[in-house]
Amino acid sequence: MLANDYARRPSDWLAWGLVVLLGYGGITGLAHRSVIIPCGGTVLGMVGYAALATGLWVYGSWWLPVVGPLLGYTGLQFMVIGRRIREERRVAQKIKGMFGAYASPRLVERLIKSGQPPQLGGHEAEITAYFSDIQSFSGFPEVLPPARLVELMNEYLTACTDLVQEEGGTLDKYIGDAVVVMFGAPLALPDHAYRACVAALRVQHKLGELRAKWQGEGAQWPPVVAAMRTRIGLNTGRCVVGNMGSRTRFNYTMMGDDVNLAARLESGAKSWGTYSLCSGATKVACEQHGGDRVVFRPLGCIVVKGRTSPVPIHEIMGLKENLTAGTRECLDLFGRGLARFQTRNWAGARGLFERSAGLESNIPGRTPGVTSNPSLVYLEIVAEYSRQPPAPDWDGIFLMKEK
Repeated sequence: MLANDYARRPSDWLAWGLVVLLGYGGITGLAHRSVIIPCGGTVLGMVGYAALATGLWVYGSWWLPVVGPLLGYTGLQFMVIGRRIREERRVAQKIKGMFGAYASPRLVERLIKSGQPPQLGGHEAEITAYFSDIQSFSGFPEVLPPARLVELMNEYLTACTDLVQEEGGTLDKYIGDAVVVMFGAPLALPDHAYRACVAALRVQHKLGELRAKWQGEGAQWPPVVAAMRTRIGLNTGRCVVGNMGSRTRFNYTMMGDDVNLAARLESGAKSWGTYSLCSGATKVACEQHGGDRVVFRPLGCIVVKGRTSPVPIHEIMGLKENLTAGTRECLDLFGRGLARFQTRNWAGARGLFERSAGLESNIPGRTPGVTSNPSLVYLEIVAEYSRQPPAPDWDGIFLMKEK
């Protein structure tokens, strides 16, 4: 009293206004951050207000209300944080429900952590489309009862799906025995073309293991099963991806000219005696991220049915470290033969293709399920052109008349 140091209390509106301002700043400034940051901000806000009240009391005898404003501030923050947690869980469950059946758990978790749910209704993105189909599958139901056919397809489709998902692919759909996959959506993958090529090689290798397994099971499976082969087509380009369908039933899928091209390459692989075929765009994109690890064999240029512009096509041969000396020699001979073929040197091309044909990894009569290979295909083309040469303006581009 002698020092005239009396307790002074400001208007309650000042204290509550300060708390409201602090709470509003926390909500707006930390709204889009991780939940941990708003929790930390709440604690710092409480400590800051308490420190301010203590300082004002000690040094200025100002008596700020503490309990009420802090309880209000804490309640507001935890209400906002709780709502945020519920919303994030709802979005996570929605993403898992939408993509859990299409993508690998690892990809789904990455999609959730990205905080960017996929756009509904479709958006444009660069992806690599993957199509695969079993060779001559229409004959399988004739030699397998329905239950055994379902068992076989479940084993095959499980192996294919697991491998493409391990490489980051997203399952689009099954169409009978066909598998349709997209690489690069819904989560962007810079190396989607490289991943797709590696996935194609892994699927072919796994199918080889399955053939050996089925053959080892003896009479349990007919010979057609032990000779099962699958053809794969890949293409890279800008497509529309998203949820498409009706209001009550939709599917996350891809559409566009580049998707159709991938499907044409899968079916067109038969004409070139190969089982893994990709476009020049996929090869270029793959090499940007994988260097020369994936080895390709150029097969020329084609115009697929429904298009007018030519497309360079390549066989996906394997990984560089796994190629045998015989395969490397085959590629060298085939490449030299193709160069002579393009200059109309039919005799020179024939000699080189005959030599490469004996070094092919797939040889009819020796490799189960194989009826041709690129060397044999070009030998047939050379024989035809030798009998009836193409027009003078021939540019080496093949027009595909079938899908």
